Amino acid sequence: MSYHHGGLRAVILAHAATLVAQRGADGVSLRELARAAGVSHAAPAHHFTDRRGLFTALATEGFQLLAAALTDARPKFIDAAKAYVRFALDHPGHYAVMFDKSLYDETNPELVVAAAAARAELDSGVGTLVDAKAHADPEAAALAAWSLVHGFSLLWLNDAIDTGADPVGVVERLGLILFDA
Repeated sequence: MSYHHGGLRAVILAHAATLVAQRGADGVSLRELARAAGVSHAAPAHHFTDRRGLFTALATEGFQLLAAALTDARPKFIDAAKAYVRFALDHPGHYAVMFDKSLYDETNPELVVAAAAARAELDSGVGTLVDAKAHADPEAAALAAWSLVHGFSLLWLNDAIDTGADPVGVVERLGLILFDA
């Protein structure tokens, strides 16, 4: 990991995301991240205070990246579904932390805003469905859509389903089966 003056926070977050993807959140310590960055073991604490602070920052960054990916995928639900899965597969370390509330401070204001933005973007995609059932119960439609993309992403990331296919193509097929998009 290379550290350049002024960019320690970003370097540590990137390395933490990589380590979480490789070995899980339990396998990440601030001391190890500092050693890899070539800084004192106390340096990361200036940015994150502790592991909980590190994971709060990582989850916040993840939700920000997810919101941006969903925004770029507008306007249709199926495009948001594909973007969600792409995000999960491209950022498995962030993704793992984002949905494990035991790791971070879910009341952190930046995290709350970032998570709400990601959820609003996903809901926006669901709002484009032409499905009569989705229009009759938009809250249930949003939960069904999130369950589809989140569950599929977790299954894929955990090798619980055939990984020989194109995951984005598969989630598109599933979305079109479940909803009149």
